[in-house]
Amino acid sequence: MSKSESQARDQLLEIAAAQLIAVATDDRGSLEHRMSQMFPWMLALSPDGQRKCAHDLLDASRASFSTGQAHLAIAELTAWKETASALAAGLTPVQADWLEADITVERP
Repeated sequence: MSKSESQARDQLLEIAAAQLIAVATDDRGSLEHRMSQMFPWMLALSPDGQRKCAHDLLDASRASFSTGQAHLAIAELTAWKETASALAAGLTPVQADWLEADITVERP
């Protein structure tokens, strides 16, 4: 990565941090409502999903900004956005069937 690319990335992180700080410190409405104003795709999530998404995004953002690792926040944002897109497309969560007993598999 070149120096100019690194500086551009740092500036983008600063802008994102400023936006998230503004959302987190605003006292008008709930956190999930304020976050859905910034990320309208959150409206495709259930109310509980919106609440969890908002808190997860803030937690991941705090970790990213404190460590300088932008990928932490980006990965969380991408995962929630893809979940919202899938729900908006009509996909529904599927309950997984877990095996009750441990199965030992022999080496080939």
